[in-house]
Amino acid sequence: MVSQKVTIKNPTGLHLRPAGILCKEAMQYKSLITFQYRGNIANAKSVLSVLGACIKSGDEIEFCCEGEDEEEALEAMVKAVENGLGE
Repeated sequence: MVSQKVTIKNPTGLHLRPAGILCKEAMQYKSLITFQYRGNIANAKSVLSVLGACIKSGDEIEFCCEGEDEEEALEAMVKAVENGLGE
């Protein structure tokens, strides 16, 4: 299992469009990809789970990846967030 913290840079947080982009990225990997925010764990492959976490701009989340491609998955998730998730 690998994990890394990242700060959300989107000015509007993780609303529907960036949440969809995040999930689409996560679905490309076989590993279980979750993130933790304020003690809650959300499934990065579920748009409803991501939206339910109510992530706002400037919030810090911690991605956790577990599986055969965990290193690549973690790198891709962090890169997607740092690049603004399409915004």
